[in-house]
Amino acid sequence: MPKAYNGKILRVDLTTGHIQVEEPGEIVYRTYFGGGGLASYYLLKELKPGVDPLGPENILIFASTACTGIPISGWVRFTVAAKSPLTGAYGEAEAGGFFGPELKFAGFDAVIIKGQSPKPCYLWVHDGQAEIRSAEAIWGLETGPAQERIREEVGDPRARVAQCGPAGEKMVRYACVVNELKHANGRTGMGAVMGSKNLRAVAARGTQRLEMHDPEKMKELGKLQSELIASWGPSKVMRNLGTPNLIMPLNTAGILPTKNFHTGAFEGAENICGEKMRETILKAEEGCYACAVRCKRAVEVPTGPYATSPEYGGPEYETLGSLGSFLCIGDLAAIAKGNELCNRYGLDTISVGVAIALAMECYENGVLTKADTGGLDFRFGNADAMIQAIHWIARREKGLGDLLAEGVKRAAQKIGKGAEKFAMEIKGQELPMHDPRGKTGQGLSFALSPTGADHVEAPHDTPFAQPGPMLGKIAPLGLLEPVPARENGPRKVRNFVYLQYLWSMFNSVGICNFTAGPVWSLPLNKWPEVVYAATGWETSLFELCKLGERTVTMARVFNLREGFGRKDDTLPDRIYEALEGGALAGKGIDRKEFDEMLTLYYEAMGWDPKDGVPTRGKLAELNLYWLDEYVKGKR
Repeated sequence: MPKAYNGKILRVDLTTGHIQVEEPGEIVYRTYFGGGGLASYYLLKELKPGVDPLGPENILIFASTACTGIPISGWVRFTVAAKSPLTGAYGEAEAGGFFGPELKFAGFDAVIIKGQSPKPCYLWVHDGQAEIRSAEAIWGLETGPAQERIREEVGDPRARVAQCGPAGEKMVRYACVVNELKHANGRTGMGAVMGSKNLRAVAARGTQRLEMHDPEKMKELGKLQSELIASWGPSKVMRNLGTPNLIMPLNTAGILPTKNFHTGAFEGAENICGEKMRETILKAEEGCYACAVRCKRAVEVPTGPYATSPEYGGPEYETLGSLGSFLCIGDLAAIAKGNELCNRYGLDTISVGVAIALAMECYENGVLTKADTGGLDFRFGNADAMIQAIHWIARREKGLGDLLAEGVKRAAQKIGKGAEKFAMEIKGQELPMHDPRGKTGQGLSFALSPTGADHVEAPHDTPFAQPGPMLGKIAPLGLLEPVPARENGPRKVRNFVYLQYLWSMFNSVGICNFTAGPVWSLPLNKWPEVVYAATGWETSLFELCKLGERTVTMARVFNLREGFGRKDDTLPDRIYEALEGGALAGKGIDRKEFDEMLTLYYEAMGWDPKDGVPTRGKLAELNLYWLDEYVKGKR
């Protein structure tokens, strides 16, 4: 019998209403493990190339992992995956919170959803049972009221609800999936896929607990992890300030994205930083299931035009950037309100901010006028315009809202008049709030991520740019020398390749980036011990890194099937240009050097450098030779 996981996957056909249970077997679990790995496996096996991401043929997968929900800080994350309606490429997004463990406790490791319901519905999964229920009374409600109604209907206030929100119903291409109103599978438009299937939510509740292979060893490791979190400096900062702690260091370094990536410093940074949040609007420090870090912020603005409820959490760093410095807005209460609205509607805050920035830059350059913006002065710095735009986007209203709901790539193409140069996107997905001109490995992350620009494709350059304890944490990989953040060349590529394996593996085993090495508390050499204590598998860091490489390669093959290639692994022209202000003013990325790093990356991965197609030998080495039929004609 499996240990720590159920060995059962729920299959749901929304078109016919048919539900069945599949038991894949231990080899599938150990090869793909869960999360992104398991989702990639099923999408490649069962999704035909070329399908409409918003059509009934798309497949939507909720996948926990073999270790999600074990009693140790950080092993809580789950994946939602499908073909992305934002990019047309591989779509995947992770979230923490409580839904992933609850799905496991309810008896299933993953849910594979096909078809399209004839009427609005939600899926209720509980103690080995599943049923499709009507969501007609819930359709159109914001996430808070919808969650409350679902819990009333299922008769359990502890049911965990992952839902798409009104923005997903409207198929906003970057609608997200939100659980507990504040934990988001934020990127690639997975909420829009839910909406296209008339699936408003998946609710889960389970009373069983996971059986560990070695309970005493798990207790020992859980105690060690808690002690490490309490003593490791970065973890203490994360507990005190959450991800908003990044605002001031990035601003000082000149890489806080400001005014649509024109500059790397924001004069109002002190007004939107983690320290200011703690002094003013912070209501509570919250966390995910069984986690001692408690990095989540819940904020409250009691009165005024930006009154905000802590029920919807609080802005993370990415949101403080996307709705703050990126738009030149220094009003913390307004940003908190924008974050709340995104969680009420089910919107990715990164894409929302970048979409609004596109409109603001178009407006300031005369490409859009007040006739296009409903009479609003849509200049950078206008907080009220930002708030109004979120309403318009979520409801697809006012022409501009419907336009921006398509994502900046499609919106800029429709606007024309040179708007394309203001659209900060890669493969159709909007850039996160990190400037690659100050950390070129992040540029590789953005360009090479199969989901489009992504800030969690690999650890960022800065922790490993100088000697110290951070560098020591990656020594088990053989990465022994510091590599400056702006260095290009073979050393940067080697670091990126190995660290990409790690973070890709995170998405398959369910580890939160904020609790595990190389940056955070749990050292690399302890991960195999955790997996063994949970499952009984005698694994190694080598096997886990191969899992990461396998998932990267599967996503690459998915994208090759959809027509993506080297031409799509690039950066917006603006990122090659010099920053206009901040500590790195005058610095850009050398296009030729960056292109050479791409070639080195492909070669290091065992991919054809012409278009990034995996070789037959690499597919065989990763136990993925079954994918050769999809790519052999592309070599």
